[in-house]
Amino acid sequence: MATPHLHVQTPLYESFPLSKKAGFPVYMKWENVQPTGSFKIRGIGHLCQKKMLAGGKRVVSSSGGNAGYAAAYAAKRLGLPATIVVPALTPESMRQRMRDLGAEVIVHGKIWNEANVKALEILASTPDAIFLHPFDHPDIWMGHSTMVLEMKEQLPCRPDLIVTCVGGGGILCGMALGLDRVGWQDVPILAMETIGADCFNVSVKAGKAVALPGITSVAKSLGSLIPAPQCMEILKDHKILSEAIPDVEAVKACFSVLHDHSILVEPACGAALAAVYSRVVHRLQEEKQLPSELKCVVVVLCGGRCTTLDDLLKLKKDFDL
Repeated sequence: MATPHLHVQTPLYESFPLSKKAGFPVYMKWENVQPTGSFKIRGIGHLCQKKMLAGGKRVVSSSGGNAGYAAAYAAKRLGLPATIVVPALTPESMRQRMRDLGAEVIVHGKIWNEANVKALEILASTPDAIFLHPFDHPDIWMGHSTMVLEMKEQLPCRPDLIVTCVGGGGILCGMALGLDRVGWQDVPILAMETIGADCFNVSVKAGKAVALPGITSVAKSLGSLIPAPQCMEILKDHKILSEAIPDVEAVKACFSVLHDHSILVEPACGAALAAVYSRVVHRLQEEKQLPSELKCVVVVLCGGRCTTLDDLLKLKKDFDL
């Protein structure tokens, strides 16, 4: 049985405005132009297709936003009913987008971890269900790894650094797997988070997976209390630099890229962009954690579906920007 491709190859090109600000070439990988508005469809779509071919007949998922929308989209494309459990922090606009794709949306708990418990209860009572975890599954990482395969074909040279945000760790694990697949294991990854949604950064500092007491950041898409166990494993054979920034820097980066490229992204994506806009990369160079000369830096724009212009303007006012 043939199944359709659910994700698309996304553009990658140099951002001249950002290169000028940085003083080194910065390339953007535009995952925000996926059909679902984020990279999530790569892994979620891959896992959903495999599970359907194995006999799955209904989708059950939990999400703070982007993964749930990807699950609803995959179910719609594959002709499957879907139930998505979201926490109360998921914007109503995103919940409605899932409903518009035909998904049943259940709101449960304040944060994703609580919504996930409810999703697992539904799964246990639903025969032939496909459970789509938002980030913790090898097939999800395999789907996300295709970003790096595309980079290999699109970039003019081997990257000196890849910058991404990290929440629960799906994109980070996928990036590491992608580097393995193309023979770039020594290329460092800069994993960016916002303070208050920084479970990976806290865990790296502790040397083991640590759960946050709660999510206080405005970057709700990064809102997992604890990273996937695989995140700690990839630290053993990949160079992963972990940084957490204040919310205000992520929000500033959202407005900077809006000015430079007329693109609307959410604060989670702003966290990755802030690595350059807020000179985190430059500080790491000064600290000798990165080479003094960088010829090719890639920033992954993870997505923008979880925000609106009104949302960003409210944040701008809240932070007095």
